[in-house]
Parts: sequence; C-alpha cells; structure tokens
Amino acid sequence: MPRLKLDMNINDALFAMSEGNPGAINVLMDSVKRNQEIDPLNAMGPWGLVVNLDTIEVYGSRIWILYKDLCGQDLPLTTALVRAVQLGIISRETLDKAIDSGEKIDIKATTGRVLEEIPEFRLS
Repeated sequence: MPRLKLDMNINDALFAMSEGNPGAINVLMDSVKRNQEIDPLNAMGPWGLVVNLDTIEVYGSRIWILYKDLCGQDLPLTTALVRAVQLGIISRETLDKAIDSGEKIDIKATTGRVLEEIPEFRLS
C-alpha cells in the first residue's frame, strides 16, 4: 500500500519512505536533489525515484540495500534499476529477490535496455 500522500511535506514523505533508516534517508534526499539530472524525462521530476520506490513498495532498509549492496552506492544505477521495473524490463519480483536474498540481476544488460528506452537517462 503506497505511503506517500499528496498532503505530506518533504520531511513526512522522506520519513514514511525511509522508515527512519539513516542510509535510506540519505539516498532519498540525494535523489530529490539529483533525479532531474539523472532521469530528465521522469514525469515526477525531482520526486521521480521516491515515487517509483513507493509504487513498487521498496521502503526503509530495503532502499539502503538496493543502493549499497546491489548498486554499489551508485544513485544513477539505483534509479535505472527502479526505472527498469517501471518499464517492464525486469519484474518487481526479480528486484525484490535481489534486494531480499542477493539474487543476481544482470545490471549491465538491464541498464542498457533502460538507456535504449530512455536515451536521455544519465548513468554518470
């Protein structure tokens, strides 16, 4: 069930998404600052990654695991994997398994397909 509500301020939204996890809060704050340069076509603008994470129900420590363990603390790569779910390149279940059990995702192939779909996406 989505956690973001239209009447939330930024602090409430980030706390609801991060579940108070400091690493997740940092990832979310950085994404709000950088999302438009990384993913300029995202309809949610600076909130793109935050909204997409809410849509696929990735919260709290799972945000940190996605960012740190799966993506090597690379925000554009994290954003690309979440976009890959939105674009149907990988399933939500595939991403969930990778976050929860360390199951491997072919990140290079996945991000390559995101770049094919969204040439304006910036991985660096």
